[in-house]
Amino acid sequence: MALYYYKALSKDGKKISGTLDAASLANVRETLVKRGLYPISITASQEGTNFSKFFRDFFQKNVDSKDLIFFTKQLSVLLKAGVPLLQALELLIEQTEGQLSTIVIHLKDDIKEGKSLAEGLGQYPKIFSNTYIQLVKAGEASGKLETILDRLTSYIERSDVLRKKIRGAFTMPAIQLSIALGVVVLLMVVVVPGITETFSSMKMELPLTTKILMWLSDFLLNYYLIVLGILVTSIGGFIWWKKTESGSRVWDKFILKVPIAGYFARMGAVVQFSSTLGMLMEGGVNLAEALTIVTSIVKNKILVDKLQQARDSIIKQGKIAQYLKETEMFPAVAIYLIKTGEESGTLPDMLLQVGNYYDAEVTEYADGLVSKITPAMTMFMGAIVGFVVMAIASPMLQMNESLGKDL
Repeated sequence: MALYYYKALSKDGKKISGTLDAASLANVRETLVKRGLYPISITASQEGTNFSKFFRDFFQKNVDSKDLIFFTKQLSVLLKAGVPLLQALELLIEQTEGQLSTIVIHLKDDIKEGKSLAEGLGQYPKIFSNTYIQLVKAGEASGKLETILDRLTSYIERSDVLRKKIRGAFTMPAIQLSIALGVVVLLMVVVVPGITETFSSMKMELPLTTKILMWLSDFLLNYYLIVLGILVTSIGGFIWWKKTESGSRVWDKFILKVPIAGYFARMGAVVQFSSTLGMLMEGGVNLAEALTIVTSIVKNKILVDKLQQARDSIIKQGKIAQYLKETEMFPAVAIYLIKTGEESGTLPDMLLQVGNYYDAEVTEYADGLVSKITPAMTMFMGAIVGFVVMAIASPMLQMNESLGKDL
């Protein structure tokens, strides 16, 4: 069997490209025809120059969260239906496309060679996280792979929704602010200069707002290259600084002190920690290894430091709730539930409940934030544009009054 890249036309004339695992070119053509596709070109993966391979890979569809959810869910469904893993992967090859299809083909080949699914997934760390791989490994060892995949599907879906909600809470205000600033800059560069000449020729006393607007317009027109250079340099410098170890730590510390951003950082970490640790422990991963995995998925370095200190203490002394409380990250309700689970022997279930509860809370908070910020940003945009309009309109009203008196 070999991997073949193909380009084909569908019945409605749409161009489709992808990969197929087949014994020969003839088999590829036959498979494509059965799918209702007309082959345009078929190339074996080992053929072509490095440049052509790079070119194909560059335009190949990448694996996103939607693809990962589809793969995990479909594999779980097939395994639940009693389909053997190897056959399930073969069926998934026909249902996937782009990079994901290539990965599934390689996974199938790995299984044929005697490797485990977890070992195959481990070759793609940028797509399958360490948490995902460890859970699959635990599922294979316990014989509950389909159950673990179910949990993973729900976890990835919730994480994706939460990430989009948080991003949306900050994206919309940023877009609105950018539009407002763009309108103002356009007015000052295109409209204000012409009006300035009119006002200057009349030698009239101008309001302070008009003087400020004229000064800003003149500054932008004469020093726009300097302004642009400073802006680009500042953004580039900030991005570089933020990628450094010291810079990222300072930034993460600053984020935690900003009211809204700090809330999302802390509660996002609580949801990640609780849900992931609960799934890992439920899947049979030992506590020490599970804690190490969980602390590695939190993004904020300051919170990671706190969790690592708690992890070390928990591994040595036990008492999970006690040391998590010392991090000052977890709400009182979360600590109470975790302590209850610890004492009753239902810790994995309680951790999952904590993750679900605060996931819903953060989602609700993000929805409410968007509904509150949108009117506030609209008012802010109106105030900025209103300032520009009034700065232009005031002298014009004075001119009309002067003309009326002269008449």
